[in-house]
Amino acid sequence: MGKGGASVEGMLLVARKPTHPGEMLREEFMPDFGLSVAQLAERLGVTRQSANALVRERRSVSPEMALRLARVFGTTPQYWLGMQRNVDLWDSLALHGEDIRALEPLTVPSAAVA
Repeated sequence: MGKGGASVEGMLLVARKPTHPGEMLREEFMPDFGLSVAQLAERLGVTRQSANALVRERRSVSPEMALRLARVFGTTPQYWLGMQRNVDLWDSLALHGEDIRALEPLTVPSAAVA
């Protein structure tokens, strides 16, 4: 069992914001496979606007999109959702960190001695 909120914050103490799945698509996957945004959209079975929003980091990866990306690129949905989760946690901590740090963590009560 973790010690209050410290474990959440500790996981996020990295030097820079985690990589957005759209950046990974744009910088790694699309060039490796020679895909344009239109070709990516076609492969994924989504609109060009949807693919473009993801690649430009204006849209998050949904579970459905993670399944599509995993199928097309031979990865796992967890790969894509994990990246998105890291970005979401980073953004949330940046936005609400002061409030989160102000919360008092619970401690495990001592077991009663019988």
